[in-house]
Amino acid sequence: MNLSREKEAVSAYLKLLQSKGATSNVLYKRSLFLDQLSIILADKALDTHEYSRAVDAIMESIPADDWHVNLNTAREFYPFWMKDIKAIAAFSLNYGFDVEAIQWKPLATSLKSLTDSLEHEKFDTSENWPLKAYSQVMRFEGADQSYVDTRIKLAKIILLRLRDAPIKNHKSYRTAADLTLPLFKIHEAKKLFLSVVREFYNFWTGNPNAASMLLKE
Repeated sequence: MNLSREKEAVSAYLKLLQSKGATSNVLYKRSLFLDQLSIILADKALDTHEYSRAVDAIMESIPADDWHVNLNTAREFYPFWMKDIKAIAAFSLNYGFDVEAIQWKPLATSLKSLTDSLEHEKFDTSENWPLKAYSQVMRFEGADQSYVDTRIKLAKIILLRLRDAPIKNHKSYRTAADLTLPLFKIHEAKKLFLSVVREFYNFWTGNPNAASMLLKE
C-alpha cells in the first residue's frame, strides 16, 4: 500500500486550513478522519466514483453526531486528492475558516416522526415556491408522479429540518442534510436522499439554472 499521494494531499489541505485560522484541535480531528480515508483511497485511481465509494465506506463506521464535520472534511479534501489545481486555488481564495461557526443543529428526531408530520405540516410561501419549481421541472423532464412525489417528500423533510435554523444559508442547509442522512438506515434510501439534497438546493437558493442541474437518472 502506497500512501505517499494521500499524505501529500492531506498535508496540503491541513496547511491551508491552518493558514485560514483552524485551531490545533480542529486540525487534529480532521487529520484522524483523513488518515482513515487515506487508507481506503490508497492505490485507487483518481476518480470521482472511487472517492465517493471510499467516503461511503468510511461513513458506515462514523457516529451519527460526527457525520456533518466529516462529510464536510471529505468535500473540502476532494480537490486536494484529485490534484485539481484550479479548484484548490479557488478554494484557497474563497475559503475563510469560520472559527466562530454557529453551533446550530436541527432538533433530534426520527425518520418516522418526520415522515408522519408531513401529513399535517403547512408550508409557507417561501417554502412552497422551491417545492413547486422542483416538482414542475421533474414533470417537464417526463418523471412519473410516484417519482415526483417521493422526491418532494424528501425535499419537505429538508425544509422541516431547516425551520429552526437561525440563519438559512448553504451552511445551515449542509448541516441539516448531513445530520438527517443518518436517519436513513437503508443504503439506497441514503443515496436517494443525497440525490434530492443536491437537486433541491438549487431550487431552494433560487438558482436560475436549477433545471439544468437536475441529475439524469
